[in-house]
Amino acid sequence: MASPLLEVTDLACRRGSRPVFDRLSFGLGGGELLALTGRNGSGKTTLLRALAGLVRPDAGTIRWQGEDVAGDPDTWRGRLAWLGHLDGLKGDLTVAENLETAERLRGGDAARLDSALVAFDLGPLAARPVRTLSAGQRRRTALARVVLAAAPLWLLDEPLNALDAPAQAAFRSALQKHLEGGGLAIAATHAALGVVGRTLELAA
Repeated sequence: MASPLLEVTDLACRRGSRPVFDRLSFGLGGGELLALTGRNGSGKTTLLRALAGLVRPDAGTIRWQGEDVAGDPDTWRGRLAWLGHLDGLKGDLTVAENLETAERLRGGDAARLDSALVAFDLGPLAARPVRTLSAGQRRRTALARVVLAAAPLWLLDEPLNALDAPAQAAFRSALQKHLEGGGLAIAATHAALGVVGRTLELAA
């Protein structure tokens, strides 16, 4: 059996004096989805932020292809596409400009940019400043940016938030394509993602 690409061993995080989770271990291989479930406050977002390098775990290790990611955080960040509760978009830039910024980091492929605009039905919104968009439109833009990152590991915090049925279908299609291409995804969610994967339930 092939070794997992991502290995999390005995990970622990605290919030003040209270443990959020302790001695958490799992592995994830290419093409796998891990859905994080649990009540509010159970640590789903904290785990994602720890994996993304946004918070420092109190104990444990995160390894990618056997290497501790703490040894080279810049390289590790380059392997991630992160979607948090906040969309992380620049409000004064247009939809297209936000996505072009992401695409330039990966080489500036105009065809990929156009494909992402079409996939998330953003073409009619391309010239609009992000600050004028609805919550669902901003979420679609943020998801398109995840796709454009071309990163092997997607870390997604409630990716279905604010999405209507067509946008949810577009997300599921993009996620399935990512997994079929050998990518990995970890998603905190209260709703069924509609894509086959494993589940890790965190206890509050």
